[in-house]
Amino acid sequence: MKFIKYHALGNDYIVLDWPAIELTEKQIRRICNRNFGVGADGILCWSGSSKDGAYNLRIFNPDGSEAEKSGNGLRIFARYLWEKGDKQQTSFSIVTKGGRVKAEVDKKGDSITVDMGQVSFQSDKIPVSGKTREVINETMGVSGQTLKYCAATIGNPHCVVLCEKVSKDTARQMGPLIERDSRFPNRTNVQFVKVIDRHNIKIEIWERGAGYTLSSGSSSCAAAATAYRLGLCDSKITVQMPGGKIKVSIDKDFYVRMTGPVTKVFDGVISKEIFD
Repeated sequence: MKFIKYHALGNDYIVLDWPAIELTEKQIRRICNRNFGVGADGILCWSGSSKDGAYNLRIFNPDGSEAEKSGNGLRIFARYLWEKGDKQQTSFSIVTKGGRVKAEVDKKGDSITVDMGQVSFQSDKIPVSGKTREVINETMGVSGQTLKYCAATIGNPHCVVLCEKVSKDTARQMGPLIERDSRFPNRTNVQFVKVIDRHNIKIEIWERGAGYTLSSGSSSCAAAATAYRLGLCDSKITVQMPGGKIKVSIDKDFYVRMTGPVTKVFDGVISKEIFD
């Protein structure tokens, strides 16, 4: 089983190097395991192309669940397509369970821009339980603390928690509790956000199905859009994460564009022996 491994600011994915492969949940868990497999924050599977030339992408988390969308995964997959096409094509239309996006690869291939789609704060679209509403500045109790949060979707669900300071420990401790809180029927990605100034925010991330991670493209978009929605930041925002920075721009209708780097790590072949 041939694959290529990339990372996007420390958030690493395996791209399986042929279309329409079917993996079991157990196989996904084993491949992503950092002790017994290759090790990754997820697997990207190309499931063929549509009649209009768009590439169909499936995204799997290390726990075997399927994600609707991944900003880092989309940048990585665009880099993979750019290399597979001998670097002649630089623009790609990619279809995920969380919607269709357009990706642009720069000439060197180390920076990719993705039109991620429209952010919504509507509870029925995210989803969040309770009456239909915009989920803005609500509160929840977690481990004896009262947290202020907003919820959003950009094709996948996010819970954005506003903090005076952010840390890895907070993300690790509270992230899994918020991810599985009963108000989020499909679970949720979690961002702990500190606003630095009108153009910069800092975040720590707990990713649904993956756990603590050094960076996330969709989390960056959700956190930036939330800061903009609350009037705390302007429409162009640099998102600082432990793994590095992503630039996000938001228009008046909350359509979001994200730009960030991708690094190729290695090509490999997965042995059948790891599944024994």
